[in-house]
Amino acid sequence: MDHHHVTAPADRIPFIQKAVYGIGSFVNQFAGAAAGQLILVLNLGLGVNPALVGAIGAFPRMLDAFSDPLIGYTSDQTRTRWGRRKPWILFGALFSGVLLALMFQLHKGHGEMFYFWWVLGFQCLFVVVFACYSIPWLALGYEMTPDYHERTRLQAYASFFAQPVWMIAPWIPLLMTSKEAPLKLGNFTVMTFHSPFSDITQATRVIAIIVGVFITVFGILPAFFNKELYGNLPRPEKGKGAVSVLKDLWGNCLTSFKCGPFVKLVTVTFLIFNGFMLASSFTAYVVFFYVFGGQPTTDLMYQNGGILLGVFGTLSSICTAFFAIPLTTAISTKLGKRKTFLITMSLAIIGYVLKWVGYNTAHPYWLLIAAPFLAFHLGSLFTIVCSMIADVCDLDELQTGTRREGMFSGIYWWIQKLGMAGASLLSGILLNTTGFKAELGLHQAPSALFWMRVVDVGVPIVTSLIAIYIIMTFEVSEDNAYDIRRQLEERRAKAK
Repeated sequence: MDHHHVTAPADRIPFIQKAVYGIGSFVNQFAGAAAGQLILVLNLGLGVNPALVGAIGAFPRMLDAFSDPLIGYTSDQTRTRWGRRKPWILFGALFSGVLLALMFQLHKGHGEMFYFWWVLGFQCLFVVVFACYSIPWLALGYEMTPDYHERTRLQAYASFFAQPVWMIAPWIPLLMTSKEAPLKLGNFTVMTFHSPFSDITQATRVIAIIVGVFITVFGILPAFFNKELYGNLPRPEKGKGAVSVLKDLWGNCLTSFKCGPFVKLVTVTFLIFNGFMLASSFTAYVVFFYVFGGQPTTDLMYQNGGILLGVFGTLSSICTAFFAIPLTTAISTKLGKRKTFLITMSLAIIGYVLKWVGYNTAHPYWLLIAAPFLAFHLGSLFTIVCSMIADVCDLDELQTGTRREGMFSGIYWWIQKLGMAGASLLSGILLNTTGFKAELGLHQAPSALFWMRVVDVGVPIVTSLIAIYIIMTFEVSEDNAYDIRRQLEERRAKAK
């Protein structure tokens, strides 16, 4: 049975350090969330086939996935006066913001394949350059403290600061698709939204520029203000030349996959995160075409659906930031990370059951009942699992004698992005398979609407149940983590 360990004052990360690292999380989430929403312009504004839109999400992710381990490995090998991670973070933040803005500078009047190749080309560049930011930033978080519980608190800050993204992103479809929309609570009109944009393509162009500026301005902060615990390690000994580097990279990959606890964490995240991504691509379609499919016009459908998506996303983020993340952190301090994961994922499954009930055409805002439970899904996942990976990095050092946070970060997101590529490609195919046809507008087939809801709710429930089963066998407990740290500190002291 685990004993409760108290974090030593020397192991605590100052508030400003946690906050700046958390701002990095805002950037990391905002880039992907905004791009995912803006891509709607291809289907809804420019008439691009959903299967092609899915391919745009899939192919760059495959490229990005294979570059992540290389970036993580190179980050581990980097030795500069500024540390191992900071030069990469600075480069990634500066250039990825520019690429995202350029990606969505789209105008009407071109053919379907023009839009496909334009967005695909910039998407390929963007995901690789942004990985130069995200992988070293993630690795930095694994090494900022050696303490078991302080790692969870740091990842809680990262999860907390990511939530404003999910308060903003759900409103992007409303900004893109509506010219005027009344925001109502029941029969009471709170305010009337007036879009400053002439159409969806102009909205997309302007929003993309704003997002790009945010990525650059906030993304550079961790490079200037966060400290690296292992930033001045001795230069690694390895052979020279491309063949030697590739051999060393391949050896690092194989060593990582031999670490059983790490493989379990990768698999668990793959199941939950990509199950969520696959299902969430259906949420906007379910809200628009099922919940509000009975509206008199398509404009009203988009307006009312956009408002509900915005309110639901904002409420979910508020619940995640002020309820799920603090509760997850508190439970973890008392019960450990493994038991906390089992509890919070079970609550998320209840949320998906309530989501099915909340898709009610007569009472659209019943959907909000699911928000407090769904808040535990990704909020708890990344708070707990990223903290667990930091513990695994210590286990890996004990077994291999090297610090490889970048390698673990690269492989971790390599697998997730392969899953995201598959989920993106599969989502477009599944949407077509359900029988959904954009040209039918308000008159979708009942069977299509039913199967869209089944995918939206059923997929994350199944993947979460499998993940719960896997995490029940996770080996690194609180006592194990502190014992590993003790052995590492004794070894380092002898090596001096």
